[in-house]
Amino acid sequence: MNIGHEAINANEQQDTKEQRIQERMKYYVQFQDFVIPWYYLAAIDQYERNIQQVRQDIPKKEGVIAIQFSNEYWAGALNPVEDDTIPNSIQLFGGMGLDGNGDGVASLDDDEDVMFTMAKYLRMYGHGVQDFKLALWDYYKNEQVVNQITVIAKLFEKFGTIDLDANYFPIPKNYVYSYAGTWGANRGWGGRRIHEGTDIFANYGTPILSTSYGVVEVIGWNEFGGWRIGIRDHHNSYHYYAHLHSFDDSIKQGDIVEAGQTIGYVGSTGYGKEGTAGKFPPHLHYGLYKFNGRTEWAYDPYPSLLRWERNK
Repeated sequence: MNIGHEAINANEQQDTKEQRIQERMKYYVQFQDFVIPWYYLAAIDQYERNIQQVRQDIPKKEGVIAIQFSNEYWAGALNPVEDDTIPNSIQLFGGMGLDGNGDGVASLDDDEDVMFTMAKYLRMYGHGVQDFKLALWDYYKNEQVVNQITVIAKLFEKFGTIDLDANYFPIPKNYVYSYAGTWGANRGWGGRRIHEGTDIFANYGTPILSTSYGVVEVIGWNEFGGWRIGIRDHHNSYHYYAHLHSFDDSIKQGDIVEAGQTIGYVGSTGYGKEGTAGKFPPHLHYGLYKFNGRTEWAYDPYPSLLRWERNK
């Protein structure tokens, strides 16, 4: 009986997720045009949703769209009515808020008004990638934010959908491996530090899979991690794969990868100059880092690995 309830709940959750995706896509497509593609709008909305989930100082926006404008930006810095919704007076005081659905009101709480305002802002800069980056810089004033939103836009454009939440355990089926929660354990090489990740022990040459969709941000040698790959996904997460024996021949910096794609092979490199290997048993060091719009920090990947392993 419990199994039946779990199946029903899973189906309901899937239906709800698909409905949310459809609702968001409706807005993105509604306000795109030949200058502003839907994935630019979707990327900004996804980024805003990401930071609202991890920042206590930013309220979670109600509604389908997560984009939030400040009252000052929306109504104008000199507007005596902080929450002004009258288009003419907003324009008079230099505010950016617009009426996106023709109801005569420009409201921060109306998803159509918000999306129309963001589309109009982007449209002022042009349609190229560099135009998009400049618009993001002028709005957020943070290079890492610009890079993160650009990554999200690339992923949405490449796969033609915002539904990229699939995750894979980094070691394929039918390979022998073992791992445990080693977060925070002491590490001594290179100075006293803690272990920021989970070690998955496996044989030399065992394939390593990308745990998510993402863009290859770094690839190459690191004296701590040896041959390593860093992949950034559309949830503001950075996935770090270290101590590799080698990379897959098809992988290079800037590439877009799919969840479950082979990116490299287990080794024992690191703890020294380029090419150093064999100072410890072969294993994959897997780390997760989250960017909140201001800083990036490591968090324990062990619970996520357990969940992905069950889904194998």
